[in-house]
Amino acid sequence: MKVLFVCSGNAYRSPVAEALLKKYAPWVEVDSAGTLPVSLVSESARRFLLRENAADGLKQRSEGIWEKPLGDYDLIVVMEVGHKYAVMSRCPECTERIEVWDIEDPYFTSVGFEEKVFQEIKKRVLELAERLRG
Repeated sequence: MKVLFVCSGNAYRSPVAEALLKKYAPWVEVDSAGTLPVSLVSESARRFLLRENAADGLKQRSEGIWEKPLGDYDLIVVMEVGHKYAVMSRCPECTERIEVWDIEDPYFTSVGFEEKVFQEIKKRVLELAERLRG
């Protein structure tokens, strides 16, 4: 099973989801990418993942969806509907493998909101890990 998480910058949401799924479903091959990647992964993502003992799974630099063989993934989880269309434009045959989570980008918000987003991602990742286990 191969899973790809996609967000805008590949700086917070998708790398957090990737690191958490690596921890909670180590049998799954996991990666992440952004539609408009920035250069580095957020320090707050690292801080939250350290608390979960999941920082080992956090990537060092952001990557773009064009760097990934999109057709090779069994499931592509996107954080917003717009990301779905970006993936579909690069890989129309991936449409049926895309799942939208509708998780807001915490990039320009407060630390408190980043925590809320982290908890939402963790909840969704735990649900996904359970689903993939079955």
